[in-house]
Amino acid sequence: MQRYFLAETVEDYHTTEIALTGEQYHHIVRVMRMKPGNQVYLVLPEQRAFKAEIKAIEQDAVILKWIEDEHTTTELPIHVTIASGLPKGDKLDYIVQKGTELGAACFLPFQATYSITKWDEKKAAKKLLRLKKIAQEAAEQSHRSVFPEITRVHSFKELLTISSSFDACLVAYEESAKTGETQNFVKTLNSLKPGSKLLIVFGPEGGLSNAEVASLFDSGMLPCALGPRILRTETAPLYALAAISYQFELNKNN
Repeated sequence: MQRYFLAETVEDYHTTEIALTGEQYHHIVRVMRMKPGNQVYLVLPEQRAFKAEIKAIEQDAVILKWIEDEHTTTELPIHVTIASGLPKGDKLDYIVQKGTELGAACFLPFQATYSITKWDEKKAAKKLLRLKKIAQEAAEQSHRSVFPEITRVHSFKELLTISSSFDACLVAYEESAKTGETQNFVKTLNSLKPGSKLLIVFGPEGGLSNAEVASLFDSGMLPCALGPRILRTETAPLYALAAISYQFELNKNN
């Protein structure tokens, strides 16, 4: 069943008719070819979701009415921020799309020493809008009750200063994998409780420089390996999110 996020809250959504317009109207009518009587899920800004039925399709609006509230949750129990050194091409699009499906709460791109891509500030706003649209569409597809935050591009110095706002901070470090380090990721996940905030830093294609790694460690972040293999910059965040999902959602002994 399709899911759509509402831009504004509806105080009495149980009795108030809700009109979807613009891109949502186009998707329902032109893409999905829905008719009156079809049902969808709607999500309010406060993350409350409910099932609604199409009552009418007007010239520029789809009119829906509440049927029942959704009582299950599809959100990860912990708040995970993925900090990615700017990768080249459309890899950041991929990280945001797939990372959203896997439950990330926030994506924080940063300019790393070995980042090939350099964001033009004049085009930054347009690129962020594109990423936010990708995140929203992925959240709708994966039936989440919130779509993740996409921050502006941070400098490396700014990345260092935000660590104090998290309960735990990790750096995916390929040298840890080479030396056989296997405990920091597991130990960190075991130490976190539902509601905790976790930051994981990933380098771009060329990795993190020695100076960057030293600065991250000096700021209190822990190095961690993600298995014995060296993962691509667009693969590593997905591996981490899948492991977190297993730890907090599938591992019944947790």
